[in-house]
Amino acid sequence: MRKRWTRQLTENLRLLGKRIHSQTKVIQEWDKIELRAPDGAPEFERQYVDLLARTPGIANFSLVRAHPFETLHDIYELALSAWRDVLTNKTFCVRVKRSGEHSYTSTDIERYVGGGLNQHTEAAGVKLKNPDVTVNIEIKDDLCYLVAHKYAGLGGFPIGTQDHVLSLISGGFDSTVASYMMMRRGMRTHFCFFNLGGKAHELGVKEIAFYLWNRYSPSHRVKFFTVPFEAVVAEILEKIDPANMGVVLKRMMLRAADQIAERGNVQALVTGEAIAQVSSQTIPNLSAIDAVCERLVLRPLIVTDKPEIIRLSREIGAEGFSASIPEYCGVISVKPSAKVKVSRVLAEEALLDMGVLERAIAETRLQPIDAVMEDLQQTEYQAEELEALGAGDVVIDIRHPSEVSMKPLKVASEQLLTIPFYSLSGHFPSLDQSRRYLLYCDKGVMSNLHAAHLYDDGVRNVGVFRPTEKPY
Repeated sequence: MRKRWTRQLTENLRLLGKRIHSQTKVIQEWDKIELRAPDGAPEFERQYVDLLARTPGIANFSLVRAHPFETLHDIYELALSAWRDVLTNKTFCVRVKRSGEHSYTSTDIERYVGGGLNQHTEAAGVKLKNPDVTVNIEIKDDLCYLVAHKYAGLGGFPIGTQDHVLSLISGGFDSTVASYMMMRRGMRTHFCFFNLGGKAHELGVKEIAFYLWNRYSPSHRVKFFTVPFEAVVAEILEKIDPANMGVVLKRMMLRAADQIAERGNVQALVTGEAIAQVSSQTIPNLSAIDAVCERLVLRPLIVTDKPEIIRLSREIGAEGFSASIPEYCGVISVKPSAKVKVSRVLAEEALLDMGVLERAIAETRLQPIDAVMEDLQQTEYQAEELEALGAGDVVIDIRHPSEVSMKPLKVASEQLLTIPFYSLSGHFPSLDQSRRYLLYCDKGVMSNLHAAHLYDDGVRNVGVFRPTEKPY
């Protein structure tokens, strides 16, 4: 099992690493995986670190630099330079792995380097068992490899080692974090969205789903299902008692998701529900909801408090998305019951026209996740695209903050604003409307999309910045 999972992780990293640089090499060894950046490309280092930090299946990783050497003393001096400050007031030991032809053994290196570090640093002394610091050195032929920095990874399992799941995503904190947790566990997580709020709601949820996939599981393509649910909601509002509306809505959603999952041979559904967070999420009500579904329903947040969910959302970079999504399910939660009577629910559901649900399922739209943003871009309006800035123009970098920090734009500060796309519509009215604003993102898709939305809102001083060369 471990070999298979390691092989899968290696393949995932090969695919993703080549998207950063075509000459990226990933080498699987018996006790580790090496990702080797091409020579002469130090500018990509931060991107490789970011990639490894957000790839499921990696518990921790180290940035290792290769140094040429000729003598034992050269190795010692390299170690002294790298570890001098770290060893202050700490006990330590030196551990060496060596391959190639040398006139000395690994033990010789450990003794020479350890003795030198003990004499020429402020270390508390050598301690071979349970030291505060282990100085790891790897020797391969005429190169000495030293750890420059250690990082924590996501943990979990590599994407592709577990089964597929279908996540019911509304765009709020709960379903977003629940989807991420499935990805982290190595599951190919498809998305099922029940549209209750029109085009704006659909746009917001697709942006969130695309972000999650693109950041945490882009090695495997997944699907995005959009189920038009307005007519189902109207049927519930007309025929179901207010006390039962929330539970009946969830039952209708699970019925639809169950059929969609069956068609795709997906074995489990995922929701963001947590015990007693709202009235429909008590144990009796969740039991009543699950009764309509043949598939396993996974609830990774079932005993998680809301502040913790929001904290996790912030950690994965999704808080800004979810904070801007209205809670559309709340529109029908009028005088909800925390403990519905199943017999009454069944009697009221008998009054529903189930043909409305079947039509919604039949009209469900399936898209590859990497196509959802291009689809939403379809509009009669086409923003003006400019390769260079005019004297009074201002670039608005609408990329996610994590992208901005990794690849900051080389644009004069007086001509640059940074406003994430999920905050753009709220911030734009406060800007100086006498100036022209050019939206920027890496591929131009998000820029054109949000320029079109601003145009629909009456904005005419907006365009898209599309330089011929990457401006960072």
